[in-house]
Amino acid sequence: MITSVFSIVTSILMALVGLFLFLGGGYLLVLGGSWFYALAGAVMIGSALAGFKSPKLALRLYAGLLLFATLWSLYEVGFNIWNLEVRLLTLVGIGVWMLLPWVWRQGGTWLADKREMLGAVGVGTLALVVSCFTAYSIDGTVPADRMAPQEAADSAADGIPAGDWQAYGRTMGGDRYSPLGQITPANVGHLKRAWLTRTGDVQQIGEGTVAGPDQGHEFNLEVTPIKVGDTLYMCTPHSWVMALDAATGKVKWKFDPQPAKADQEKNVYLSCRGVTYYKIPDEIQTSCRTRIYSPVADVRIVALDAETGKPCDDFGDHGFISLRQYLGHVPHGFHFVTSPPLVAKNRLITGGWIFDNQANFEPSGAVRGFDATTGAIAWAWDAGHTPETWTPGPDDVLTRDTPNAWGVYTADPDLGLVYIPTGNAPPDNWGGSRRPFDDATSSATIALDIVTGERRWTYQTVHHDLWDMDIPSGPSMVDLPGPNGEMIPALVQSTKRGEFFVLDRRTGQPVPGYPVEERKVPTAGVAPDDHVTPTQPYPTAMPSVSPPDLKETDMWGATLLDQMICRIQYRQSAYDGQFTPPHIGQTTIVYPAFYGIVDWQGITIDPQRKIMLANASYLPFRIKLDHRQTLEGPGILPKWNGQGEEPAAKGDALSVSPDYGTPYIAYTNPWLNPLQIPCKGPVWGTLTAIDLVTKKIVWQHPVGTTRDTGPFRTHDNLPLPTGMYNIGGNIVTKGGVVFMGATADDYLRAFDLATGKVIWRDRLPAGGQATPMSYEIGGKQYVLIAAGGHGGLGTRSGDYIIAYTLDGAPGTGATAQ
Repeated sequence: MITSVFSIVTSILMALVGLFLFLGGGYLLVLGGSWFYALAGAVMIGSALAGFKSPKLALRLYAGLLLFATLWSLYEVGFNIWNLEVRLLTLVGIGVWMLLPWVWRQGGTWLADKREMLGAVGVGTLALVVSCFTAYSIDGTVPADRMAPQEAADSAADGIPAGDWQAYGRTMGGDRYSPLGQITPANVGHLKRAWLTRTGDVQQIGEGTVAGPDQGHEFNLEVTPIKVGDTLYMCTPHSWVMALDAATGKVKWKFDPQPAKADQEKNVYLSCRGVTYYKIPDEIQTSCRTRIYSPVADVRIVALDAETGKPCDDFGDHGFISLRQYLGHVPHGFHFVTSPPLVAKNRLITGGWIFDNQANFEPSGAVRGFDATTGAIAWAWDAGHTPETWTPGPDDVLTRDTPNAWGVYTADPDLGLVYIPTGNAPPDNWGGSRRPFDDATSSATIALDIVTGERRWTYQTVHHDLWDMDIPSGPSMVDLPGPNGEMIPALVQSTKRGEFFVLDRRTGQPVPGYPVEERKVPTAGVAPDDHVTPTQPYPTAMPSVSPPDLKETDMWGATLLDQMICRIQYRQSAYDGQFTPPHIGQTTIVYPAFYGIVDWQGITIDPQRKIMLANASYLPFRIKLDHRQTLEGPGILPKWNGQGEEPAAKGDALSVSPDYGTPYIAYTNPWLNPLQIPCKGPVWGTLTAIDLVTKKIVWQHPVGTTRDTGPFRTHDNLPLPTGMYNIGGNIVTKGGVVFMGATADDYLRAFDLATGKVIWRDRLPAGGQATPMSYEIGGKQYVLIAAGGHGGLGTRSGDYIIAYTLDGAPGTGATAQ
């Protein structure tokens, strides 16, 4: 009786799975895809039917399918565990079920009935086991002579004491290098928590989820605190500004600027990546000489006395300036600042985030420079104005809808230049209404004079960008040897594409030996009222972390069934490789996607060893343009002309980019299958070291596991070493240790700079989607990270600031000399 029930259930389930594969596989075959799924479905249906009359035949049919599937899988993907697993694990699992003594018995002994199945399961399992030993790393070692610390690393950079971290990237040059060497690969295993502080700023109801008007606001603790003297300074997602004792983590002061509720309720990101420290020059009269500048969620900048946390009364309106001024009408949520302003030469320079993909009449993306003492505007760089650098009057309005610059700016104070990473004129995915000055200044690194705001040079990394490949982080400075032995002041600009442009920071031209060439890209399928450029720039000498173009065989899932769905979607989509233009009425695959291969975290450069470090993520997106009448006609999407507040959308329109003022709307989503599993398989995250002198990858390893990322966005999974999506950067120290949180599995890790191997890790109480930093006080080197989670990545939320020392004990509280 038991045998009969198990056999009947097996036949029914096998028939259902087979029917699904046969019908889906048949459709895939019609689309020009693989024939395997239809064949597998037909064999499974035949095996299911045979199970009722001839179990022996049923077992042989399925055993034959499993053997053939193993050979087919090895032919398609070789011994790649992640691609082999999705093809074989489902079929091997069914085979294991059939080995049960109660399933499909002919009446002989178990071995006589199951011999063929046992062999087929064994072959499939062997292939999976062998593939587990496949390497997904590029192994290498930084030469010993390059690893030896240089004494020059101990000198103060830009006048910053070795024990301080006075800017977001430690210096205005943004290299994220700490000249501290107490922590080394030999002793990092003794690193323990010295203190943990909770800010008290936690996510509220309606916050912390994936951004979108229908899904609340992303609550993201992305902050990298700075350290000056004996004090740490930082900001929180709700715009609090805090000072902590660097030795103990004790809160010295906290200031809540109380941003307007109307803005916070509309801002799709609740985040503040950092604050800025500046000492007003001695020759300028002020009662507030050492200052902390911080963005506020309601489009203001506040200047606080670094000692007391009180607003500097001589700055703007009793400590505040409004960034709404000169922008004309700014609907709530359409403009805010998440990055710390750059302050140098008594200039406070900032741009901001402009709400993506809402309209083509959005506020200006102009960059503005203010007097750092008084808050009075000194200049505005406005690409659409003649002249483009000017000082607007009280009633003037900067050109609307120009490219913005929302990431962290970097600078070379000796050259007097600030480097601006620009985005696009909204919307991102249709450029038919862009003006010549929009196209000339988008997705570019732009050098402006710090004092006057005059543009000195421009280098564009994407032409007529239709893929949201804006530059999310300012470049990092480094001096590189030239062809004649001279040192060339250079910068390295990372991009969402995973390409790295090495430019002379004086001129914006590629450094000799680091050429860039224009390569042909896809042009077919662009909207008839738009255009694409036939070529895009590629650095030819520098290694890239950009992924290869997708193939149908790259498709992935949790099972063979949902993988087939991904293969069908691949064949249904428009895709000719990187830079395939968004199509109208047909889904287009965008990969690399706008979440970046390298996003706002930018890169890290060891200026002594000339090693660059970049952590990368890999997740395709899909976009489809459609005529706006499809939603505006039936009233699903309200009409809007830009006057007043943007109307609340209804129903399915909430997940749509409305692109008001254009002929189209856009549907944009990460490419996940019905199980919410990515359609592109591992590896999903890497950490790479690149030698800037030899221009070769030294090492590259997957980073992160699936421990906290399960199907349907659950937080429980096996810790598979797939490499994980990551948001946040890494740092490197003179001691030869790299520190990085960022990954979706909630760890802070230490890596040996020489080899890239993980040599220490600590489980964080919440997501560590921030860039760490390192400092010294009381004779001890600290490593610090903010652990508060990230709504977009779906990691655990919190409000933790955690500092580590070698013995877990804090310093004495006196700044090390």
